[in-house]
Amino acid sequence: MVRRDRNRQMRTRLRGALRDIRVAIDGGDPASVKDALRNTISLVDKMAAKKVIHKNAAGRYKSRLAARVTRKSAAA
Repeated sequence: MVRRDRNRQMRTRLRGALRDIRVAIDGGDPASVKDALRNTISLVDKMAAKKVIHKNAAGRYKSRLAARVTRKSAAA
């Protein structure tokens, strides 16, 4: 029960971080995007290390976020 609650909290924190970085990317401030990307990738790696999410899912999140940041910065 304790692990389930802890994993749920971590997953919620991860979803919030992913949502925040998507908002930052759409907002367009490069400094905040770079900082948010670093923090989010770190969090994704931690979740994968703790097996809250699968390592391939972690890679997919990181890849898609990096591609999204690159597309947005190239368009700007």
